[in-house]
Amino acid sequence: MTVTKKGRPWRTALVLGTTAALAALGAVTAVTAQAAAGCRVDYRVSSEWSGGFNADVTITNLGDAVNGWRLAWTFPASQQVTQSWNATVTAGTSSVTATNVDWNAALPAGGSVSFGFTGSRGATNPAPTVFTLNGTACTGGVTPTTGAPSPTPTTPPAGVPYSNAPDGFAGAAGTTGGAAGATVTVTSQADLERYAASSTPYVIRVGAAITVSPYGREIPVGSNKTIVGVGRNGQIVNGGFHLGAGTANVIIRNLTIRDTRVASDDPDDKDFDYDGIQMDTANRIWIDHNTITRMNDGLIDSRKDTTNLTVSWNVIAEGNKAFGIGWTDNVTARITMHHNWIHDTNVRNPSTDNVQYAHFFNNYLQNIRGYGNYSRGRTKLVIENSYYENVKDPYYRDDTAELRQSGSVCVGCTGQRETGGSAFTPSSFYSYRLDPAAQVPALLRTYAGPQAAIGQ
Repeated sequence: MTVTKKGRPWRTALVLGTTAALAALGAVTAVTAQAAAGCRVDYRVSSEWSGGFNADVTITNLGDAVNGWRLAWTFPASQQVTQSWNATVTAGTSSVTATNVDWNAALPAGGSVSFGFTGSRGATNPAPTVFTLNGTACTGGVTPTTGAPSPTPTTPPAGVPYSNAPDGFAGAAGTTGGAAGATVTVTSQADLERYAASSTPYVIRVGAAITVSPYGREIPVGSNKTIVGVGRNGQIVNGGFHLGAGTANVIIRNLTIRDTRVASDDPDDKDFDYDGIQMDTANRIWIDHNTITRMNDGLIDSRKDTTNLTVSWNVIAEGNKAFGIGWTDNVTARITMHHNWIHDTNVRNPSTDNVQYAHFFNNYLQNIRGYGNYSRGRTKLVIENSYYENVKDPYYRDDTAELRQSGSVCVGCTGQRETGGSAFTPSSFYSYRLDPAAQVPALLRTYAGPQAAIGQ
């Protein structure tokens, strides 16, 4: 059995077969227990904080195939599990049993399965050293090694992650939206357009489903605006928003922006060529907690040097083109994209062209037919702790772009996973917290998109 510590927190991978492979991904703590005919367990503490920790566990079956597994251990310092994912784990006791869920019950000979959990701890957090799988012991010796401590300990996911201030590049640039102006509530297209296009700052609360006429109109948005749905009531139907050249300091939150028809998968279908949110040479923009679906063209387009943009906690779904970034020869844009659930789309997830700094973390890409995160031109892209499920070409770059990836999980993916270049260091520009990749699907299924508590 081996214990290792390294300086950078590691994030969950679903299927890992050896301790060497796990250590290569940067574990904070790893433990391997092994029997000649039974099982091996890789136990990894991926992050720690005062009173708590996150851990990831991978079981490798060294014996006969099993259908239904149960892993048991006892914490040596009275640690307890408080929540878990990809397994049912007993909580509130130091004697722990983790049992399969429906979809991962089968564990063939030589196969592996993984789960994770958040736990509570006291002053110390030693790893358990004895595990049993369906009553078969996984045993071995322990040889601890230590490295540099983690420079930025993470915390567990917040119960309600609804910040009212932007983070990422939009936050670092001082985006405030319409906070300096009056608050108005609109339920008609005429009022929405009047306040959105005004030269005066406004916080515009959308309190109803507004069907846009004519079909496919992109409503112009001026500078210094917050457009926010009231609870889950705010909808923009059969239209979208356009932020034109020079538009700055805009927040779009908590809305459902949707088409009533099923989006076409044919790129040549241009009968109604409009986006959910289109930005051309805009600056200081926060797009947060929206559902954007079934647009004929792009669900989101960030074009022509739009910069200081943060796109967070959105559901971006059911379209041919999800999120295109670029349409410029310049390399000046700065973009943060985190905690977005992109699913059942084709291309541009995103396609990122000539972006000076692009930082994508804790995103969930699911059922992507065309390609995933594509770094193009002279883009410098950093991807961290994202989750890719049934994605073709999850992340890759062209010859001139840079892409650095760490801590992400790919399940059922095919095609390219290509990195290269050093890209940049996001923490040089702003602080942020990474959630473990294995938690991302459940987290976003609950908290992405419009929320009842926002805009009230």
